[in-house]
Amino acid sequence: MPDPDAAPAGMEPVWLVEATYAPDAAETRIPFRPRHLARAAELKAAGTIVEIGAFTDASSAIVIVRAESEAAALDIVRADVYVTNGIWVELRARRFNRLE
Repeated sequence: MPDPDAAPAGMEPVWLVEATYAPDAAETRIPFRPRHLARAAELKAAGTIVEIGAFTDASSAIVIVRAESEAAALDIVRADVYVTNGIWVELRARRFNRLE
């Protein structure tokens, strides 16, 4: 019997994490932004992060992460300076099949 959680051929299972910004994030993120961007670039270069970016209305950001589980994906994002300093205040993760 096929695994119902297996990604279809040609698709890569990843985790789409949506991070909600605090209401005052436009101002409070400024001192943390260089570290946030540097870490994101490092993780993207390493292949851990597939894509990362924010909606233009500063309501939330999307991080697409290669991880073995939802918990592992959330742990990667929780280690970001934006989470540890209250810039991102809520995280939600969903499995996402990415076209390879």
